[in-house]
Amino acid sequence: MVSKRFTARTVATAAVLALTATGLGVPANAAPSNSRTFTVVAEDGVAADTAVAAIRAAGGTVVSRSDEVGMFQVSSDRADFAARATAAPTLIGAAEQKAIGRKPKLDRVEQEHLPAAAGAPAGAAKKGAKLDPLDDKLWGLEMIRADKARKIEPGDRRVTVGVLDTGVDASNPDIAPNFNWSLSRNFAPDLTDVDGPCEVPSCLDPVGTDDGGHGTHVAGTIGAAANGFGLSGVAPNVSLVELKGGQDSGYFFLDPVVNALVYAGRSGIDVVNMSFYVDPWLYNCTANPADSPEDQAEQRAIIKAMKRALVFAHNKGVTLVGALGNNNEDLGAPRTDVTSPDYGADPYDRPIDNESCWDLPTEGPHVIGVSSVGPSGKKSDFSNYGTEQISVAAPGGFARDGFGTPTYNTPGNRILSSYPLKVLQEEPISVTIPDPKVDADGNIDPRVATSVFKQCKANGECGYYTYLQGTSMASPHAAGVAALIVSRYGKAQGRTGFGMSPDLVEQHLYRTAAEHACPEPRLQQYRNEGRDETYDAYCAGGVNFNGFYGYGIVDAYAAVKTPLKPNARP
Repeated sequence: MVSKRFTARTVATAAVLALTATGLGVPANAAPSNSRTFTVVAEDGVAADTAVAAIRAAGGTVVSRSDEVGMFQVSSDRADFAARATAAPTLIGAAEQKAIGRKPKLDRVEQEHLPAAAGAPAGAAKKGAKLDPLDDKLWGLEMIRADKARKIEPGDRRVTVGVLDTGVDASNPDIAPNFNWSLSRNFAPDLTDVDGPCEVPSCLDPVGTDDGGHGTHVAGTIGAAANGFGLSGVAPNVSLVELKGGQDSGYFFLDPVVNALVYAGRSGIDVVNMSFYVDPWLYNCTANPADSPEDQAEQRAIIKAMKRALVFAHNKGVTLVGALGNNNEDLGAPRTDVTSPDYGADPYDRPIDNESCWDLPTEGPHVIGVSSVGPSGKKSDFSNYGTEQISVAAPGGFARDGFGTPTYNTPGNRILSSYPLKVLQEEPISVTIPDPKVDADGNIDPRVATSVFKQCKANGECGYYTYLQGTSMASPHAAGVAALIVSRYGKAQGRTGFGMSPDLVEQHLYRTAAEHACPEPRLQQYRNEGRDETYDAYCAGGVNFNGFYGYGIVDAYAAVKTPLKPNARP
């Protein structure tokens, strides 16, 4: 199953530390001060040594390499290196890391401003899993019956779920019990032009930290511990592995993402969640006439490297789950892209040809694409959809759900999960109120008391939680169910391994999803929610499979209760 688009962001290159810090490739050498850094991808069937020779002939020095996908980090002081590399018959192209000298202003659906006055209705959840104090706010767990599923299968510690994201805050008391320190890695050194000053001299943040917040929220939904504290995740007993492939600022560049996927395959990780798209192109096209020849070559390199990495991970036993995206469009009929490139140059209008353009990783091979629904089961206004790309639906939040009821446009319509204290102390209350949500002493501002929560143990150890929405939040619900499937039906592999074929996981996930028919009328409008005609969405397909829900809304209880049937169709 292939699928399209996101949620946080991504570029074609990164710093050489991304490889050296993880043990992938060869150690980086100090490059001359006037040199520039490129990512180079070899053509299909080209041996690594042959590609290295071509890179040298073009005037580049290989500083690190990932032979599994034919991708190389290269430094060069030649102004024409990219053109020379692209012209080489054994190389697809070269993409340069281009500083833009500014921190991006990200329009993140996850943090759409909502009323935050104290006393506002808390949201849609009324009941559900109540093992932990905040679980009564987790309407998503109830919708997918994860509260019932854990009575049969709470997850197996041997099952590892990679969170390919901005990092994971392992200090949160709900994350700490399940965090796998030995497998976790950081592949994305800070880039000062977008992330701000580095927190450590190496610019490589320590494992177990998250200066973006997004990854910690995703991790909590997948596998926050059911420990009588805070809240719990879909699969509360599985192991969480940090695969930091995103920048603190929310960008996701090619090198860190590819190297994280290769590492996941090498390390035997069972499931990887990907709530992002690879920057700087919302859609990577093979030969878009709107793009320059250099940009076309860069996108062909991104397409090739990402597809190779996804296939490599899948073939090594990794179940790949991705967010379908927040651009409220049918991914089988994409609109003109007006946001790309979002790094290195100013964006411009790019008409998108569906046959030759891909939104990656969700349109890549073997990726389970997940759309978002709100508490009522209605497709979230922002969520991408379409029969060409969708696989399943899951709770991702929809702030404007429940029009005409007290819960309309309240925080509780979104998804509550874990979040780093540091980020809450940096995030303003709103675009018009610059005060931080949490003060220097860890106290929550009363103005956000209905959207930010704090839980503390008797020893003073505290965890923080907040609401976000997006297909970024839907994808980890599906990843959690996939982890439960592996836990329930996986088998010992070799002397020390444990796992399950990703094809079988995918098949069972689809077969046990709760079928959901298209709404009537099929043309869904969001006028009551304050959205214009650009949000209109037509739901094509039948009950078994359609453009809003795919094979249905994931169902954790059915997934662990229904016997496995190899080779059965969804």
